[in-house]
Amino acid sequence: MYKIKILPQADKEIRSYRKAGNKIALRKIHTILKELQLNPTSGIGCPEQLKHELSGYWSRRIDKKNRLIYRIEEEVITVVIVSALGHYS
Repeated sequence: MYKIKILPQADKEIRSYRKAGNKIALRKIHTILKELQLNPTSGIGCPEQLKHELSGYWSRRIDKKNRLIYRIEEEVITVVIVSALGHYS
């Protein structure tokens, strides 16, 4: 099982969904985080390995506009959440 680490910027972005009352997105984020613990490369949100300047990172769809961006650290069995707002920015 992978440990989940949420970076401060991503935590702030996730809190912005709470503040906006976006329960659907929050439920999706919660489901994605649970799945990431078991298998970070498959599941809901169309997992996609990113390329070019974001090589080494993965993304999953939260909604039409926003993506959860993360990297997998196999050596410490950790998934690091980098961003939860926007589209690869």
